Amino acid sequence: MLNKIIFQGRFCENPELKQTQSGVSVSSFTLAVDRDFKNQSGERETDFILVVAWKSVAEFIVNHFSRGDMAIVSGRLQSRRWEDRDGNKRTAIEIVAENIYFCGPKKSQQEQNFNQLADAVDKFQEIEDQGNLPF
Repeated sequence: MLNKIIFQGRFCENPELKQTQSGVSVSSFTLAVDRDFKNQSGERETDFILVVAWKSVAEFIVNHFSRGDMAIVSGRLQSRRWEDRDGNKRTAIEIVAENIYFCGPKKSQQEQNFNQLADAVDKFQEIEDQGNLPF
């Protein structure tokens, strides 16, 4: 049987690291994933995918990703069933992350690149206003 999923999305919140009672690292978080097509109104819809990561993958995620960061996740689809306190049967569908990859620059790098570009445009405008362009 094959159970493999790969998707790209943005972190909806900062991932947090927790420990199970036996000391195993775990992190649960949500990624916002845009659909590839537009709805009847011409807008793209977004799915919010629950992801869980274990052990070193969870530690890596918490140390290197934050809200708004884009990532590519590969893993497997998993469903869990349980009965809540009121006796209602519940089901959760989630992705168990096996690998996660950086996808584009970190937000701080994007901001730095934008600031450098804005500074260059300002300098060019200043030179142009002074009539000192070499062409």
